[in-house]
Amino acid sequence: MDIVKVKNKQQKDDAFYVRRVVFVDEQQVPLEIEIDEFDDSAIHFVGYEGKQPVAASRLRFVQGFGKLERICVMKKHRGQSFGAQIIESMEEVIRDYAFDKAKLNAQTHAEAFYESLGYVTISDPFMDAGIPHVTMVKKL
Repeated sequence: MDIVKVKNKQQKDDAFYVRRVVFVDEQQVPLEIEIDEFDDSAIHFVGYEGKQPVAASRLRFVQGFGKLERICVMKKHRGQSFGAQIIESMEEVIRDYAFDKAKLNAQTHAEAFYESLGYVTISDPFMDAGIPHVTMVKKL
């Protein structure tokens, strides 16, 4: 998979396409919650297999952390380490911006995946968009 930090409208549209398929269509998150006011200022990432967008995420800097958000991989492309690859790309950018801590809100079904990448749970489960989540952090 080739991962790019979004630089143009087509790449951003591709990232939003993946997010819509995964979060809105598959997980039934309302579009007005999925696409929010932070999208205009966030750094977006999109992963391609050939010319097909298959993964997406966004990154913001909040309270001393690089905050990894909206991490998703199209269903038929899961289990191929694409999620780990896009997270590694995001962590590189966090370090490039001279931050040394990452934070994310993980859906609880993916908590073990993030633990395998070095993230530690720091919260009790909570609901976001009708889906249980936990907050996790990692020292980079």
